[in-house]
Amino acid sequence: MINQSELTQRIIYEDNHLIAVNKKPSWLVQGDKTGDESLLDAVKLYIKNKYDKPGEVFLGSIHRLDRPVSGLVIFARTSKSLERMNRLFSERMVIKIYFAMVHRHPPKEKGILRHYIAKDGKTNTVRAYPLDKPHPNDSKEALLEYKLLKTSGKISILEINPHTGRPHQIRVQLASMGCVIMGDVKYGARKPFPDRSIGLHSYSLEFIHPVKKESIRIVADLPDSAWWHQF
Repeated sequence: MINQSELTQRIIYEDNHLIAVNKKPSWLVQGDKTGDESLLDAVKLYIKNKYDKPGEVFLGSIHRLDRPVSGLVIFARTSKSLERMNRLFSERMVIKIYFAMVHRHPPKEKGILRHYIAKDGKTNTVRAYPLDKPHPNDSKEALLEYKLLKTSGKISILEINPHTGRPHQIRVQLASMGCVIMGDVKYGARKPFPDRSIGLHSYSLEFIHPVKKESIRIVADLPDSAWWHQF
C-alpha cells in the first residue's frame, strides 16, 4: 500500500488540471499483474479526500516510469488536459531530463544514441538494434541525447534527454554503449541495489501548460539514497 501521508509529501505540483509526484522507486505507476496498489489509484484517493469529491475521481495517466525508477510522474486531472498533454508528448514538445548513474564512462562526454527497439513480452525486456543492422518488423526507433556530468572511480552520472518514449529505452540504450545503469540486473548490472531501485531518476519535465498556455518546468529532487549523494 502507498502511504497517503508520504504521498502528500511527495506531491511537487498541483493545480486544477495537472498533478505531479516524485515517485519512490518501489511504487507502481499503473496497476499490473502483481495486484499492488498503483500510484494512479493512490493519487485518485488523495484528490477524493482532499477535495471531498463524491463518486469516481477522474485521473489520466500521461506517461509511465518503470517500477524501479524514481522521480517525476505527472497525471492529468481532466480529460481536456489529458488529451492535450498526450498530444504534447506524441509531438515531442516536452523536454524530459533524467539522471542516470552508470558503470564505466561513456566513450564521449556527450552524444546521441539511435537504435531500433523491440520488446520481448515473455521476458519483459527490450533489445536495441543499431540502425544499420537487421531488426524485427515491429521494432520502433529510439533516440536520446546524453551528457557526462560527473565521475567517481568507475561510476558516471549522465544527464539524459530522451526524444522518444519507448519501453526501457534509456536502460537498454545506455547498456548498449557499455554504460549499464547501476542496480539494473535486467540489463547487465552485477547486483541490485538493496531497495531494488536502479540508478535512474526522472528529474524534470518542461512544457507549455495545456490550459494556462504558459511555459512550466517541474523538478523532482534526487532520492535520499547515499548512492546519489556520494558525488
